[in-house]
Amino acid sequence: MSRLVLLASCAALASCATVTRGTTTAFVVETIPSGAQVELSSGEICEATPCTFARISREAEFTVTVSKDGYETTTHDVTHRTAGAGGAGMAGNVILGGLIGAAIDANSGATQDLVPNPLTVHMTPIAAVATPAVAPPAAPDAAAPVEQMAPEAAPADAAPAATEQTPTQ
Repeated sequence: MSRLVLLASCAALASCATVTRGTTTAFVVETIPSGAQVELSSGEICEATPCTFARISREAEFTVTVSKDGYETTTHDVTHRTAGAGGAGMAGNVILGGLIGAAIDANSGATQDLVPNPLTVHMTPIAAVATPAVAPPAAPDAAAPVEQMAPEAAPADAAPAATEQTPTQ
């Protein structure tokens, strides 16, 4: 009878993380300010943040694109890692002899968590087109008076210019 109880206990504990955590999780995206559109590379779309995607595989790796009018569009990578609770469930399987359960947990993704989750994005406003603070210099106008330039001085070693003399009588 005690062997039957032990066998039933091991069967119940097999794949602890799969049973207690499941193989999917909710993935949340928040933005500051709210109201941005979110698209996952897997095809899911949310029209306005905050968004919750209810059933995403714990083993998923995907890209999140966040966009909003007047703000820069950003992309973010989401990956997964072993979670503390998932690791504990897996350890429970190994310690109690649930080798089959440990194999199920390892292959189902139940030991994983999405990172980051929640994804919080601080939206950056698109910079307004800058206008020049100082106007560029105006092009020369043909109607503007032209400055008179002083004649160049003759070099010192140049011969004096001949001058006409009128004969005096």
